Amino acid sequence: MIFSSNPFIFVFLPISLVGFYLLASMSRWLAAVWLVGMSLLFYGYWNPHFLLLLVLSIAWNYSMGARIYACDEDNIQAKSLVLCIAIAGNLLVLAYYKYLFPTIGFFTAHHLLPESWESHIVLPLGISFFTFTQIGYLIDSYDGQARERGLLSYCLFVTFFPHLIAGPILHNREMMPQFANKETYRFKVENLAVGMAVFIFGISKKVLLADPFGFIADRGLAHPLDLSFAESWITVLSYSLQLYFDFSGYSDMAIGIARMFGIIFPANFNSPYKALSIIDFWSRWHMTLTRYLTLYLYNPVALWVARARARRGLKNTKKATRNLPAFTSMVVFPTFFTMGLAGIWHGAGLQFVIFGLLHAVYLSINHAWRMFGPEKSGGRLKILFYWMLTYSAVLIAQIFFLSDSASEAIHILAMMSGLGESHTNYAPNARDVFRIIMAFALCLALPNTQQIMSATQPVLESVKAPAFSFFNWKPTNIWGVALGSLFLFALLRMSDVSKFLYFQF
Repeated sequence: MIFSSNPFIFVFLPISLVGFYLLASMSRWLAAVWLVGMSLLFYGYWNPHFLLLLVLSIAWNYSMGARIYACDEDNIQAKSLVLCIAIAGNLLVLAYYKYLFPTIGFFTAHHLLPESWESHIVLPLGISFFTFTQIGYLIDSYDGQARERGLLSYCLFVTFFPHLIAGPILHNREMMPQFANKETYRFKVENLAVGMAVFIFGISKKVLLADPFGFIADRGLAHPLDLSFAESWITVLSYSLQLYFDFSGYSDMAIGIARMFGIIFPANFNSPYKALSIIDFWSRWHMTLTRYLTLYLYNPVALWVARARARRGLKNTKKATRNLPAFTSMVVFPTFFTMGLAGIWHGAGLQFVIFGLLHAVYLSINHAWRMFGPEKSGGRLKILFYWMLTYSAVLIAQIFFLSDSASEAIHILAMMSGLGESHTNYAPNARDVFRIIMAFALCLALPNTQQIMSATQPVLESVKAPAFSFFNWKPTNIWGVALGSLFLFALLRMSDVSKFLYFQF
C-alpha cells in the first residue's frame, strides 16, 4: 500500500484517523495501540511474510536498548560491548537481505562462484529506514539521550506508518515526547486542515509531475545501450526531475499524514535543485539522512581523527586545517568514509559506490574551495555559474544512481558527451523538452511546500515565508477550492499507481 493509491486514500487513512481519535477520546493508551496496529497492517499489506522481521527487529532493539540503559554508568566497556552487539545484529540482517545475494550474483556472473549458488530474495520494504532509525535509538540510549522508554511508545516511534517505509529518519528525542503528549491525542481541525493541504501538494507532485517524467525516463532506460545523444539527455534529465518530484511528493505526504495525527515531522526536502554548492545541496536533499550521517558517521570519525592528532601533539583548530595534510585527515577522510558508506547504503552495486565517492569528491572540493579559495561574490552571472556547476555535478552522480551497472552509467555518460556511438536516429520530442523546461521553472521559481505552509509550523524547524504573500496558505475558501480542484485532478490522473523511488532502498 502506498500513499498515492485509492485503497490508502479512501479506506486505510480515513479508518486510521477516525479510529485513532475515537479511541483517544476514551484512552490515550488505546489510541496508541490502535496506531501501532494500523501501522503494522500498513506494512504487512505489501508482504505479510516480512511483518515478522519488523516485529523481531523491534524486539531486538528495544531489549538491547534496555540492556544498555541498565548497564552501570561507570562500566563503559560493558555498555560499549552491548552497543556493538546490538548494532552488529542490525547490520547482519541488513547485509543478508540487501547485499549477500547481489554479491553472490556478481561473483556467479563473473564465473567466480558456481551458478548453483545464485539465488534471489525480495528486499523487505523499508528495511534500511527502520534499521537506521533503531540504530540511532541504540546510540542515543548509549549517550543517555533516549529517555522515553515505554515499549508502546517505542513501537509507535518505529512503526508509525507515515515514516516507516522511506523516512524521514526520525530521532526518538524529537518524536517520543510528541507521542507522550496528551495534546497529540486531541482532535484539532487545524491539524487536519494543514495535514490535508500538505498531503495534496505531495500527491500532486507525485501523480502530476514525477510519474509522467518516470514514463519518459523508463522509455529510455528500457534500452540504455541504444540511447542517442539527444535521447540520453532527455532520459537523464527526466529521471532527475522524476527523482526530485517523487521524493519531494513523498516527503510532503509523510509530513501531511503525520500532521493529521497531531505529529510534526522534521523537514526532509528543501528545494535542493536551488542549491549553489554541493554542501548546500546535501543540506536540502534527504535532510534527515544527511543529519543521520553527520551525527552517527561523520562526527565520530572526525572526533577519532582529532583525538589521534591531539595524541601526536597536533592542533585541531580551524586555522590548522589550512594545512593540506591536516585538511586531508580532518575533512577529506571523514567525508570519504561517510559518503562511501552512504553510497553502499543505497545499493549493493559498484555504481552506488561510485555515486557515494563522487559526492565525497564534490564535498571535499567544496570544503577546500571554501577554505582556500577566494570570497564568493553574489553577482548574477557567478550565481548562475555556481548553480549550473552544482546541478551538473549532481546530475553526473545521478547517472550512476539510476543505472543498473557502472558500465551502463559510463556508456550513458559517453553518449551525453557525444563520444559514444549511437544506434538510433532519435529526434527530441518537443513536448518532452517543453515539460523539462517548465519543470525546472517550477523547481527554481516557486516556493516549496514548507514555505507555502510556513504560517502553520509544518515541520519542526523554522521556515521562511515566501517572498510574495500570495503564496502564503490560509484557511480560506479560495485556498480550499484551489487545493480541492488540484486534489481532484490528481485523483483523476492516478490511473497507474507507481511506487516511490526510495522504496527500493
